[in-house]
Amino acid sequence: MKREHRKQIKRDELVNGMERSVVWTRAHRDEVRATLIGVAIVVVGALGFMTFQGRRTASAERAFSEAIEIFHAPVAAELPPGADKPAHLEYATPAEKYQKAAAAFDGVERRYGSMPVGRRARYYAALSRIEMGDYAEAEKALDKLAADSDRASLESGLARLALADLYRRRGETDKAVAAYRQLVDDASLAVPRDHVLMSLGSTLEEAHRAKEARASYRRLTEEFPASTFLAEARRRADDLQTAG
Repeated sequence: MKREHRKQIKRDELVNGMERSVVWTRAHRDEVRATLIGVAIVVVGALGFMTFQGRRTASAERAFSEAIEIFHAPVAAELPPGADKPAHLEYATPAEKYQKAAAAFDGVERRYGSMPVGRRARYYAALSRIEMGDYAEAEKALDKLAADSDRASLESGLARLALADLYRRRGETDKAVAAYRQLVDDASLAVPRDHVLMSLGSTLEEAHRAKEARASYRRLTEEFPASTFLAEARRRADDLQTAG
């Protein structure tokens, strides 16, 4: 009996609670209606924003993919003699191709600059300008990308490496070496450091700084024994040792 009595008490409490809720709702009908309308507006707004963001992201990625296709497109002037021409060979020279690629990447950055794809577009626009020989504009873009990005991010690492490569291409050996060394010693770098060491060694070797180049190759073999550059780095270090 006691158990049945307790169950009855709980049922009565539930019924009383529901009745009080109904009474309160009727008394505050306008407030409840306004609250429900407010919640509905927030939900609809959130769904609309998510839909907009999804479409915007898809459009950004599509535009970036189209620009990348231009960047990697074949060029008639670079085809080996006697090679079959691709079905869609649109560019006669590298300059023509990279000029169009730079314009396409600029468009992506202009429209989607606040998104990750916008930062990627800025990086590739800079690479296109390097290929065009427009080093000053490329350097400005890479400097800005490195400064605006988190230092440990992939965009920052790629921009800083591209700057070092740019100095090397421009013949500024000391500046390139300093930039590579800074990258190699940065433990937070998102770019593979064995690749940086290989570039550093090659730059030093081209500058006839054999002892420093050999040290760079040796460091690669010691710190990155699983590197894809291991065999090449070991061979170059041995060649420099023999030559020395």
